[in-house]
Formats: sequence, C-alpha cells, structure tokens
Amino acid sequence: MKRSWPIRHLFGYLAVVIAAVGMAVLAGWTRFADRIDNDAYDFLFGLYPPKDWKPESAVVAVDEQTLREYGGMRQIRGILAEALTAIQTAHPKVVALDVILADSGDPAEDAKLEAAMGNTPDLILPCDRVPSGWENPLPQFRRHAVAVGHIHADEDALDNVSRKIQLEMIAGGERRWALSLAAFQYARGGPPILESPDDIEVGGIRIPAARRNGERPMLIRFPQSAPVLSVAELKRDPSLAATLHGKTVFLGITALTAARDRLRTPLRQAIPGVEIHRDAFETMAQNTFLTPASDLLTMSVCLTMALTAGAIFWFRGGWSAYVMTALLLTAGHLIPALLFRNGVVFPYFTSVSAAWLPAVGAGTYRYFTVRRQLRRAESDRARYRQAIHFVTHEMRTPLTAIQGSSELMTRYKLNDDKRQQMSLMIHSESKRLARMIQTFLDVERLSEGQMELKRDLFSVKDVVSACLERVGPIADRKQIVIHCGELTSLVLTGDRELMEYAVYNLLTNAVKYSAAGTEVWVSAVPSGAQVRIAVKDQGMGMDAKELRSIFQKFYRTKKAEDSGEAGTGIGLSIVEQIVKEHGGRMDVASQPAKGSTFTIVLPCHAEAPLDEAPASKRV
Repeated sequence: MKRSWPIRHLFGYLAVVIAAVGMAVLAGWTRFADRIDNDAYDFLFGLYPPKDWKPESAVVAVDEQTLREYGGMRQIRGILAEALTAIQTAHPKVVALDVILADSGDPAEDAKLEAAMGNTPDLILPCDRVPSGWENPLPQFRRHAVAVGHIHADEDALDNVSRKIQLEMIAGGERRWALSLAAFQYARGGPPILESPDDIEVGGIRIPAARRNGERPMLIRFPQSAPVLSVAELKRDPSLAATLHGKTVFLGITALTAARDRLRTPLRQAIPGVEIHRDAFETMAQNTFLTPASDLLTMSVCLTMALTAGAIFWFRGGWSAYVMTALLLTAGHLIPALLFRNGVVFPYFTSVSAAWLPAVGAGTYRYFTVRRQLRRAESDRARYRQAIHFVTHEMRTPLTAIQGSSELMTRYKLNDDKRQQMSLMIHSESKRLARMIQTFLDVERLSEGQMELKRDLFSVKDVVSACLERVGPIADRKQIVIHCGELTSLVLTGDRELMEYAVYNLLTNAVKYSAAGTEVWVSAVPSGAQVRIAVKDQGMGMDAKELRSIFQKFYRTKKAEDSGEAGTGIGLSIVEQIVKEHGGRMDVASQPAKGSTFTIVLPCHAEAPLDEAPASKRV
C-alpha cells in the first residue's frame, strides 16, 4: 500500500516508536512491573502445570502425629535415628536430612543418631547461612555425610512467595551448594558439578542457573501434589519402606508446632521447607526447567512488536490499522503464555508494555499528524476564500472603470479625443489590474516561502510620490487635503511594487475612513539606520482593543462597518506581511474620534541626493 505520509515525517515517527519501546523496557524494571510479572507467573504456573512424572524422590516427614507418639521435639534425635534405620532397609540412593544438628543433645541420643548416620551411605546433611557464616552440623555427624548442602529457601520480597532456590550461596568466604543439588549430584553417582556463567551441568543435565552476585537462582517446578510418608506411618507399617527403594529420600520436620517454615508456592499452597527441597530436586531430576528469557530475546521481542506497531500506522490507516493493532496487542498478551508453555519465562509487563506503548505512540503521532494536515488543508481553503474576497474587493475599482469606459465607447459616438482618453483609461486600469494580481500572488508566495523577495534598490521618495499621485483624485472627490512633509531620499532594498502597494493602501484607507473636508499628513523621515513612513489622518480612530486586531485578515472595526465603506479587512494584513518581508514593522497610534497614524518602519541604505519636497501640498 502506498505510504500516506511524506518521508520527512519518518525520523520523528521512528523517534516516537523507539522512545515508546524504551519506556516499555524501563517500566519493566520497576517494582510495580515485578508485582504484575509475579501474578502473571503464578497464573501461568497453574494454567500449565508440569506433566505427570515418575517421582525419583520421596519425603519422610516428622509430622504432628509423629511428635505425639514419640513424646515431642525432645525426642527428635531418637526419631531421626529410627527413621534413618527404617529408611536404610529400603536401600535408597541418597538420604538428605533437613534438620540442622548444630547443638549437642543427650549423649545417648547423639550416639544413637550418629550410629544410624554411620550406617546410611550417601547421606547429605544440611547447613544454613547466618550472619557470621555457616551454621554447620556437629563434627561427629558431619563426618558421616558425603556432602553438606544449604537449606536456604528464597521468598520474594514483594509477596513472600517461593518460586526459586539458590543453587549456590557464599557466606564467610565459603561456598555451599543447595541441599537439593547435592542430593541430585549423588543420586547421579557423584559426578563433578561443571560450572559456567550461565548454567551448571551435573551428569549430563544442564541446569539453567546463571550466576548473579555470587548466587545461582533456579526456578522450581512445583507439582500439583506429591505424597508424603510420615515417620509414624513407617513405624506402624515397616512394609511402607519398600516405596523408598532406589529413591532420594528427604527427611525433615513438617509439624507446624516444631518448624514454622511454611512457604507459599505459585500454586498458593503453603508447604514445609523439606518439600521445597524435594520439589527442587525433582525439577532437576525430571529436566523440567523454567528458563528466564534472556535480555537479547526480551529486547528482540520488544523491538519486533514496536516496529510492527510503527509499520501498521505508517503503511495503514482507518479500520484496517486498528484491527491489525488489536491483533498486535493480543499477541503482546499471549507471547508470555506461549513461551511459558515451552519453558521460557518472559516478563509479562514488558511484553504488554512493548505492544501497547508503541501502538499508542504511533497511533497518537498519526492522529496529530493527520490533524495537522487537516488544519493545513483548512488553512489552504481559507486562504483560497481570502483570495476570492481580495479579488472581489480590490479589483472592483479598475474593473468598474474598464467596464464603464467600454460601455461609453460602445453606446455613444465619441469624438476622437474622448475615445482616445477612454482607451488610455482602459489601458491604464488594465495594467493596474494586472499589477494588483501580481502583487497579491507575490505576497502569497512570499508568505508560503515559495519565492524570494526581490533585492532591487529604490528611493523612498519615489515610492511615496508615486502613491500620492495615484491617491490624489480620490482625495479630491472628498475635498481632503493631503499635506506632504519631508520625503527623504534614503534607499530601500526590496520589491518596489510591493512597497508601493503597502504605502498606497495606507493612503487610500486614510482618505476612505476620514470625513470630507479633513486633512491627511504624509512623511518619510530617517531615524538612525531606519526610515519611518507615516500616514496620519483625522478619521474615526480606534480604541486599544481594536488596535490589537487591526492586522488580522478580514477584521473590520465596528465604526468602519457602520461607515458603509466597502472593504474586506484584508488590505492591512497584506501591508503588514509586505513590511515584515522587508525586515520592518508596523507601528499604529490611534484614539477614537481623533484619527490614526500608521507608520512603516524599515531598514534603509545610503541616502541619494535629496530634493526638498514642499512643506504642504494640495493633491
């Protein structure tokens, strides 16, 4: 489709679109955007749950029932010892304990627990970060573990929801892997953990966890539900231990009265920390990772949507543009969902903003551009109407003279002298009419910047004298005396015909709007590097309000309308335009019933030989 805008608008249009996408990206870094992204993430998490998988892990929980049967938390080490013994009979791959044993207890209980740990191969013990570094299990327990992993679980500061876990943390200058990662490592046979800035690899499984400030966050894929086996159930029915065969077992406290580590998930469930670690392990074991969109992907999608919005409003208009924009906005809302379904977490707020802001910006730019073009078209039509008014008004006098003379020559038998006089008048008025047309066209072209002002040199005195000669007959009919004061011979640069039109218009207005038998004064005097051409009358005058509007096109004062004098109010606007094009200005002084003084102030050049004009003259 053909482009509807001139190419000169392209750079401004692109600037608006690029600024809009920049605003969208910046807005995506705000806390408000983070809240929106969190809500969108949780909604999509529930909309696209992970597919059913065969669990490779299990949770053995110290729940409320277990504590009641064993006598409360005072017996926790004995409970853990019995649980480890029962679990070991099932020959699990790895046992990860989620109870920090940093303090000494009853020696007998500690010895019993240590013995159970000694009989548990591939045991992972927990630690936690504290202000001084790491809170580690007692050495007597630690020596039986193949690894120690941290049990710190992240909660989002905005809504206290746990969506990720830090696979790597540093405290006191010492690095620890997460309990779930250590369990996964030894469940795969204990291969080394290979690291890169963007991910880690364990046993051929690439885990997308880019390092950020010494930490590696990994998004957790929480299942809709997962079975939990309590220690009490295991004690009552030892055959249940068979369900733990070949699995990674997470042993921890789930009783709310003993461990207040309930964490909310994107599914809006509150689960204990041990289940968080189990779900993180299953995310790695099932290779069902959610990967945050890269900065490159984010910027590419945003730019694509922005440029699409820009292209829509550049090449299209009307309903088709709005239909295509609606499709683009729909895509902005759907892209995060489509990418999430494929394991990529795209910032929802940024996606929506990158669709809406460029679309609104491009649409607004087009709206105001079209409005500006419409105003320009209306202005052109107004100028056309003004031209018609000018033609009908300013050209009425020469046309009347031509028409009257031609009718006299046609109807009556005139002698040769009279016929010659009529012919000369027709010829003179025809030339005057042609000059009027050319003057008007020149003023219009100058105001539109379509032509340059002539740079001829002409004398101020010659221009004013020529205008006085032309206006003389009009003044005689009203018995108005025109006093001609000093006429300087300073030289002006510009278009003489236009300047004659300006001076003549001021003179004819002075005569037209003055009462019969009054006087008009004309002068052209130097003032520094300027010349002041003044026309003073004894007409009706104007008040301050009328003076502010006198140079507007088609403005006529109330007194001028009441006087019955013909006129459209366009003459003075053309005079002002001519003076401005010559680098000058118009000064007006007037009082009601005391007349007006119109002064043209122009820059001038060297002075030619001055012929003194008479101080007063009847023309």
